[in-house]
Amino acid sequence: MGIKPITLVGIALIVLGIVAFAYQGITYTSREKIIDIGPIQATADTQKTIPLSPLLGGLALVGGIVLVVVGAKKS
Repeated sequence: MGIKPITLVGIALIVLGIVAFAYQGITYTSREKIIDIGPIQATADTQKTIPLSPLLGGLALVGGIVLVVVGAKKS
């Protein structure tokens, strides 16, 4: 018998919760074109951060644990 989908979702939420606590946000780099005049082009790399609240991380962690427990009890 395989892993139930509810258990997989629970595990994913637990991982997301741990990542939210560890990093407090997701940072990514985006490249923006500043000048585009024929052969002359200029770009700039800007770092943007999506903040993740510790509260959100805690809720994801608790929700994930609950889903894993519920999935285990249904088997």
